[in-house]
Amino acid sequence: MVHMVEPLREVASMLHVDMDSFFVSVELLDRPDLVGQPVVSAHDTARSVISSASYEARRFGVRSAMPVGRAKQLCPQLVLLPPTFEKYRKASREVMRIFEEFTPLVEPLSIDEAFLDVAGSLRLFGTPSEIARQLRERIRSETGLPASVGLAGTKFIAKLASQRAKPDGILEIPPAQTLAFLHPLPIGAMWGVGQATARTLQSRAIHTVGDLAREPLASLRRLVGDASAQRLHDLANGRDARSVNTTRIEKSIGHEETFAFDEPDPTVLRRELLRLSTRTGERLRAAGIEARTIAIKVRWSNFETLSRSRTLTEATNATQRIYHTACELFDGLDARGKPVRLIGVRAEQLQAEGSDVAALWSDDEDWRAVDQAVDDVKSRFGAAGVKSASLLAGRGPIVDPRSLQPPS
Repeated sequence: MVHMVEPLREVASMLHVDMDSFFVSVELLDRPDLVGQPVVSAHDTARSVISSASYEARRFGVRSAMPVGRAKQLCPQLVLLPPTFEKYRKASREVMRIFEEFTPLVEPLSIDEAFLDVAGSLRLFGTPSEIARQLRERIRSETGLPASVGLAGTKFIAKLASQRAKPDGILEIPPAQTLAFLHPLPIGAMWGVGQATARTLQSRAIHTVGDLAREPLASLRRLVGDASAQRLHDLANGRDARSVNTTRIEKSIGHEETFAFDEPDPTVLRRELLRLSTRTGERLRAAGIEARTIAIKVRWSNFETLSRSRTLTEATNATQRIYHTACELFDGLDARGKPVRLIGVRAEQLQAEGSDVAALWSDDEDWRAVDQAVDDVKSRFGAAGVKSASLLAGRGPIVDPRSLQPPS
């Protein structure tokens, strides 16, 4: 296999565009009366967490993923707007369309951010900084949304630059100034350096990215392992060979749900595993991909969280194969009626459909035919057109899947 190496850039033609407080900004388009106030996107329930916070809310210490109860303590006048994800998806599509009018080399990272390689667009649209300015103006004029843009010679530096350009700004780091920008930053600015790794590095007096860059590679390997050491050392020295990938396959696909009330009934839990497996299988088939590994996540009522996975002999996107594997993994937890707060199913190690040359399971062949028929009916008549008989019984109350915080 030939790996493409990103050439060294003379200009900052790698852009990272990140929408500012995206969910809240979209909501404020319909609620202009709330502009300038501390606003968050979140359900006003005991188990909810903050999805997105305005910069006015952040001044009170309110942050994404914070429990709603804690956010209200920090900011009693906080305004909560329930998330409306279809609006966010629509706004995201509009923003991505604008990106693609400037360059075909767009790599979405999530619903509200993307890398753009504009090296081939300079003759049409001007310098990278002019392109960044035009992008922000187009996004603002056509969607009403603010965006921040980082420009650099590599992905890593462009993303760091966009973070420091927020809110609603542009920061360009010319390639020749990469190390001058990078080395004074704290070690926590590095991709892949969490609290535990930061403590390990700081124990060796490695406090800044510059300290990391100067640390001998052999010493880093002893501290964080071979793979992490090489990656961190390269990034700290401004080396990042990754190019924009326009055909990126998701690393995993899955769904999880949090019960409004802790659920001990194994029948209800199996029914939920089937529903989640069905949704996961449908997404795999729609994307034309299969999974070699099936995983589950279970959070008990005491907030202990367990994950289990199994790598299959052959990749699959058959709903029943996903479901049976998920059930076997769940049975292996020996739940014994323990109340469950959250349950999830995830497909991992994704690959293009049909990549395996080995023979498929015979029962998968039958289930694939069933899946195809079900998918066809749903495409014609909608999701309500057909569903498993096991799903016709009540599921019980479900709350937002990101509502994961412990009770206050």
